Amino acid sequence: QVQLVESGGGLVQSGGSLRLSCAASGFTFSSYTMSWYRQAPGKQRELVAVVLSGGITNYVDSVAGRFTISRDNAQNTVYLQMNSLKREDTAVYYCNARWLGTDSWGKGTLVTVSS
Repeated sequence: QVQLVESGGGLVQSGGSLRLSCAASGFTFSSYTMSWYRQAPGKQRELVAVVLSGGITNYVDSVAGRFTISRDNAQNTVYLQMNSLKREDTAVYYCNARWLGTDSWGKGTLVTVSS
């Protein structure tokens, strides 16, 4: 059974940094594509960053150069380092694991960026 548990969210001032973590269990972590999504109040969930099983990464334009996704296959954990945070980064951030078109989700962690 796939389990994903996010942590690291919180309140931060604009320009600050946070690092999110997603601890995974119940599947062969190294084989999965891992992603971070976010959902702001009143908006649809959007893909923020993805890291493939081979380590290739990609980002939505709005966070490129500020966020870094990484994975530690030995620890079954995926991270999202968020720097230069902006108010518009305020959202619930969700961890996603994808294998052969099947998605699994964590419950999310709230990030609030204040001015």
